[in-house]
Amino acid sequence: MKAAVFVEKGAPVAVEEVGVADPGEGEVRIAIQSAGLCHSDISAINGTYGTPTPTVIGHEGAGFVEAVGPGVRAVKEGDAVVVSTLANCGHCPACDTGHPTLCHQPPGPRQPFTFRGQPAFQFANASTFAEKTVVPASSAVPVPREIPMAQAALIGCGIITGVGAVLNRARVQAGDTMAVFGAGGIGLNIIQGGVLAGATRIIAVDLLPAKLEWARDFGATHLVDGREGDAVEKVKALTGGRGVTHAFEAVGHVKAIEQALDSLAPGGTMTIVGVTPMGVKAEFVANALRLDKAIQGCRYGTARPHSDFPMLADLYLGGRLKIDELITRHYALDDVNVAMEDLERGELARGVFDIAS
Repeated sequence: MKAAVFVEKGAPVAVEEVGVADPGEGEVRIAIQSAGLCHSDISAINGTYGTPTPTVIGHEGAGFVEAVGPGVRAVKEGDAVVVSTLANCGHCPACDTGHPTLCHQPPGPRQPFTFRGQPAFQFANASTFAEKTVVPASSAVPVPREIPMAQAALIGCGIITGVGAVLNRARVQAGDTMAVFGAGGIGLNIIQGGVLAGATRIIAVDLLPAKLEWARDFGATHLVDGREGDAVEKVKALTGGRGVTHAFEAVGHVKAIEQALDSLAPGGTMTIVGVTPMGVKAEFVANALRLDKAIQGCRYGTARPHSDFPMLADLYLGGRLKIDELITRHYALDDVNVAMEDLERGELARGVFDIAS
């Protein structure tokens, strides 16, 4: 089969023939139909994440179950599924209490592929930039067959990460106010998460005018161009000088983290969703938290994939979740390097690879 493989840092991603294993105990093989390009894929190959090589990349995808291994009962051949990157164990204390993103026993590195005669690693328990992938059954989440595969694919990372940060982690309430620092793929989904939660004022902050226009389309009530003046002061001016109930950082930049914290009202919470490079530190004045302000992280939208993914699919099918509008361009898998360049230039909310011919 064809797959996109990260071979070495600084080299183009290779799109070549790759072997894929049969599903083993508790595993399923998925025929990938569509895959979304996320900035985390770029982070995997530029050194932000410590990624072994060779690795079949991609972690946002959807397709149909092609084969199931022994012991699999939750899905069957032909089921439409979205790939979850968690692959949580399902039986540790965190999983038992409904917190799979905090799984105590996550799977170690997996090598279900063969590339140029040697084993190749799987990325994020997914590897969706491939015609087929083998994942733990817990990573194959059934969704309604009515949802198009390109739209379903985006649920598996960008949408759950953004919407989940609002609904599951920050628990934004109707009437709350929000500032979202970064209006890329994740930020846009944080914005529409705020719409779903009933936030009354959603302020988008970005450096690119095109992204601010996207933010307006996804429900931002106010736009702040970070190139023009003090973004924090502008956020406060839009909230009567008080600041926002919730601030979200969606790009993984230290300055944006610091601005998000400074934009909080007393009693407000900053949720860090963006991923910074390993070892990077942010600074804040400790006394700034005195008025019951809080800082928290968020991994993968604090997701419960087997309940959240079908819910998000239903919201889309019911016209309440924007996914069509997220897709900026479609690509063939052979154009993976072109798509990554487009993403780094800020041209994409989401690029989608049409993998099944």
